[in-house]
Amino acid sequence: MVDAPRDKVFQYVDGYQNVPEYLMGVTRFEPRTEQTQGLGSVFELTIDVGPKKLKSVVECTRYVVDELIELKAIEGFQADTTWRFLDANKGTELQVEFSYTLPGGIAGRVLGGIVGPFAAQAIKHTEATIAKNVVAGG
Repeated sequence: MVDAPRDKVFQYVDGYQNVPEYLMGVTRFEPRTEQTQGLGSVFELTIDVGPKKLKSVVECTRYVVDELIELKAIEGFQADTTWRFLDANKGTELQVEFSYTLPGGIAGRVLGGIVGPFAAQAIKHTEATIAKNVVAGG
């Protein structure tokens, strides 16, 4: 729950330049296309997960202003994210789904031991950071 109107929360999350600020571990999130938001926009990202740097390219595959942003991995680390924005009491309810596919074999098992705990911590950090920054930003 973020104590701010849905349109403000959406605008903050949708701003690609804000992603490294609120999404824990993301050190790089840069547009690969001239289009920097909405359906068809593509971004390169790097996520630091413990001792490992994971690189991915994601494309916005579903987009409804103030309601939905879906990013699907098209290259590199297979991580997809879906954001839903809902009116709630005097603010906005965020529903965020992170899904990822690990490689097989020993590398996948090792990475799974790092990514699983990291993802749980990252979700808490993300919501708290969005709430703080959107409310502070007015």
